[in-house]
Amino acid sequence: MSALPELAQELGPEDVAAVEDAARRFIQTEVAPHLADWEEAGEFPRSLYQRAADLGWLGLGYPERFGGTPAPWALRNALTIALARNGGSGGLMASLFSLNIGLPPVLRHGSAALQQQVVPDVLAGRKIAALAITEPGGGTDVSALKTTARLEGNEYVVDGEKTFITSGMRADWITVAVRTDLKNKGPMGISMLMVPGDAPGLSRSPLQKMGWHCSDTAQLRFDGVRVPASNLVGEEGAGFKIILTNFNGERLSMAAMALGFAECCYDEALSWAQQRKTFGTALIDHQVIRHKFMDMKMRIESTRAWLHAVAARADAGDRGDKSAKGAEWVAQVCLLKNHATQTMQFCADQGVQILGGMGYMRGTACERIYREVKVMMIGGGAEEIMKELASRQLGL
Repeated sequence: MSALPELAQELGPEDVAAVEDAARRFIQTEVAPHLADWEEAGEFPRSLYQRAADLGWLGLGYPERFGGTPAPWALRNALTIALARNGGSGGLMASLFSLNIGLPPVLRHGSAALQQQVVPDVLAGRKIAALAITEPGGGTDVSALKTTARLEGNEYVVDGEKTFITSGMRADWITVAVRTDLKNKGPMGISMLMVPGDAPGLSRSPLQKMGWHCSDTAQLRFDGVRVPASNLVGEEGAGFKIILTNFNGERLSMAAMALGFAECCYDEALSWAQQRKTFGTALIDHQVIRHKFMDMKMRIESTRAWLHAVAARADAGDRGDKSAKGAEWVAQVCLLKNHATQTMQFCADQGVQILGGMGYMRGTACERIYREVKVMMIGGGAEEIMKELASRQLGL
């Protein structure tokens, strides 16, 4: 049974509270007791996808005709923040919700037949979706990608490599950025293709990472992989624009996740400071420690306010307000992503410092988040690229 509230025309505080409570209970009962083992194993059970689907979370924000539940960014972000705040595992969230970067291209640009073939099973938790853009020779410079897909009859033949692919070891559907115009070395030669995970010629290798341990991150190799031409997402040559649009949603979600992780660090550090005795008094009674919490709180609340403002514009744009989005809004998303991940970094650092020796020990949320913050600051667009993209969007 879905844990989602019956959504009214206007989202109310009670709707958000219901989602937050469900997320808290889910983490406490179904994640926390097993997370350490999943981190060691490098993955979590596939059954967790089914559970998230049963709760209605995988389909949140997707059309009803595919088994989803239309929902505004305000509610989607509330779920993301609550799961991050109570769970403290980026690896879990990255893989469990990798559909949110893998599915939007086919949802917006795929044929009706391709949508029906891919989307319902993923939203139901029966299949896993992933996105494959980054290559061993380059990440942010998408226009320079080298993986090729040449058309032979009614099939594309794919050759090349992708790396840092979240859910890469287990994905059943992979949305792959390929170069279909081999003469065009720039962005106009790029297309998007849905590749089945069981396609002959596709091989996968697990990657060892600083953080996100329970995310099955992989390097993929395509060696003469044949894909039906009907699996093309949108038109040939339109892939670069599809990728850029997809990044906006990914970055907004990452900002929400970073906020939740920052709050997780704050919560754990505060609980420790209230219990830990130093020099005969609770750690929280020392002025220097209280000021650390205020520095954390200041960044958390500024991130929250900015996230709500940017998400409100996204929701307005989705409802048809053409003035809500645009170049300036894209700049806001980029800068928000930077600010949110910097907030996460600051709170993780301060949390570890407040916990002292315990903050250096595996098993604390602050330690795990401290290791995971760098991938948040790089993934979805590195800080430096976010600043440059934002400045260009603002005409600077």
